[in-house]
Amino acid sequence: MALIVDYKLRENHDGKPFYALILQGGIEMVESTNGKMYATARKASMPSTFSEDACKALLGQELEGEIIKQECEPFEYLIQETGETVVLTHQYEFAPATITRTKKATNSSKGVKAALDELQLNGVH
Repeated sequence: MALIVDYKLRENHDGKPFYALILQGGIEMVESTNGKMYATARKASMPSTFSEDACKALLGQELEGEIIKQECEPFEYLIQETGETVVLTHQYEFAPATITRTKKATNSSKGVKAALDELQLNGVH
């Protein structure tokens, strides 16, 4: 599940404003570089066609799906708290439950097909 926790006013490539919903996934435990555990949650931004009032009304709404780590072209990211700029090669995206279920089903059906193909290659039907 992902929770709508905020919204931000953004501009598209033509300079036209729109609101993006800020989604947050479930709690995750991560080990820091010094070996200590801390709790965090993945966040993702999703464009919308909603007005500001509609975005406000959606705060707290849960969406079925998950926030996944997606590889992308390297880009610079400014860490607001420290002022440090880092280069990232991934971003987080929201994957609706129907898409993640379809992906998993497709992957498992590919596995079944591969196994059947292997059996046929071995002469077993």
